[in-house]
Amino acid sequence: MHLLSERDWLAYREKNKDRARMLISCPDRAGIVAAVSNFLFQQGANIVQSDQYTTDPETGRFFMRIEFDLINLEERFEAIKAEFSQVAESFSMDWSLVEANKRKKVALFVSKEDHCLLELLWRWKSGELHADISVVVSNHPDMQETVESFGIPYRCIPVTKDNKPQAEQEQLEAAEGVDLIVLARYMQILSPRFLTDYAMRIINIHHSFLPAFVGAKPYEQAYRRGVKLIGATAHYVTEELDAGPIIEQDVQRVSHQEDVEALKQLGRQVERTVLARAVRWHLEDRVLVYGNKTIVFP
Repeated sequence: MHLLSERDWLAYREKNKDRARMLISCPDRAGIVAAVSNFLFQQGANIVQSDQYTTDPETGRFFMRIEFDLINLEERFEAIKAEFSQVAESFSMDWSLVEANKRKKVALFVSKEDHCLLELLWRWKSGELHADISVVVSNHPDMQETVESFGIPYRCIPVTKDNKPQAEQEQLEAAEGVDLIVLARYMQILSPRFLTDYAMRIINIHHSFLPAFVGAKPYEQAYRRGVKLIGATAHYVTEELDAGPIIEQDVQRVSHQEDVEALKQLGRQVERTVLARAVRWHLEDRVLVYGNKTIVFP
């Protein structure tokens, strides 16, 4: 599902039809970059982008994201993976290889606040987010007309303390087969089952500059403390509330003149851009998780 014109979509596919992305994480040692580069050279690949980071050159962990073009990639893809596994084994690599033109399937979860949802839908419609939005799931009916105007299915699944297990089962069925779930101001806590099925594949936007003001009503907490900066944090969801690996953050300067409602209004602008950047980076395979941190190659 996409709303790009057929011409734009075909142009995108043509540009990226032979492009692949490789993500690597392994113990750091000499020769990793040379081994990967030499392997790709032997395959006839042309490296178009390469980013590396090490936590410590002697005893740390090495991270790498590399994009390359390879003629007839789709036909050769499985063979390339099989051959590279030998290189990966020699360096004890955790690694993945993806085709750049394969669109990830995404489910968006939302409650009543619409600003983050609309930002994602607008960017998706313009082609900035390379994904298929399979469904929008909500515990309220408020956004149905808006979402369906984009040609996207909308599932309203009310959640109460009495029906939560049943509701969550319906949500899992609605999101079946997606690669990523985005909580675009979805104001319900997900169960451990959800988090197990989608480990490091659920992105949440929290309306504060974590680790400050965890939990409910962060703007009210910020106002009481008289903060001079408010912020937003996009992070992967884990069982510990608002404590998952952080992908992106930003802030907005405020003063004593802003009341709670003014803080919320200013904060919405930060929330929408922070979440959109985090989602885009995930879709473009620019994020590697390391413990409770992320390595981001924007």
